Amino acid sequence: MATAVATDPIRAPAARRRVLRVGARVVLSLLVPSALYYGLRALGQSVYLSLVVSTVLSALPALWTFVRHRRVDGVSTYVTAMMLGGLVVSLVPGSTRFLLARESVMTGVTGVWFLVSAGARSRRPLAYLFTRPLLEGRLRWPGQWDQLWEVSPPFRRLWRVSSVLWGLGLLADAAARVVLAYTVRPDLVPALGVGLYVATVVVLNVVVTLYQVRSRVQDPRSPLRQAATSAQPSAPAGTS
Repeated sequence: MATAVATDPIRAPAARRRVLRVGARVVLSLLVPSALYYGLRALGQSVYLSLVVSTVLSALPALWTFVRHRRVDGVSTYVTAMMLGGLVVSLVPGSTRFLLARESVMTGVTGVWFLVSAGARSRRPLAYLFTRPLLEGRLRWPGQWDQLWEVSPPFRRLWRVSSVLWGLGLLADAAARVVLAYTVRPDLVPALGVGLYVATVVVLNVVVTLYQVRSRVQDPRSPLRQAATSAQPSAPAGTS
């Protein structure tokens, strides 16, 4: 009889809390710069100054986290790196339109990061790292992802393809941001950028989820999960 697979009951709540904290930081990283920008514009500041000041102020918490902890922490490190990268890009001299297009740089870097992580030499794809705390052992997903990764080539392919889909989608998002920055009225770009981010995440989640459902990852009888079941040690003869 197949042994039920479960996740670590102690590690799982901590992982979920970490994901929720990172999710909250992502939301704040989207909303706070836009709120600061429009607040400064309402006070009569120029588009360029409003963009620079809002970016610098919104990146200060990430800078403080980096200086204080100085540790690599998966998804949290990614969010911090993106915010600090946005700060660096915003300080590069250029026109207002260039500054408006800065989000495309960071989104493009993220897309490339996803694609590189899907390579055979990568230890774990980004899609795997981001999703594991939310789905491992839940919603009919298997537990023990580390074991599945080692013994199931279809499971590894699932996450490599998922990372490629995210990478391509984010590169398309980056291209759309450049178009917005250079064709739309400047005061509309920050708000449209937030809307584009939400649309990109929703569409990519739907596409990736449909792909994963078609792979039958939630079916214990699927080839994707059979390798892990067959790799489990058999009980000694005469034991119950």
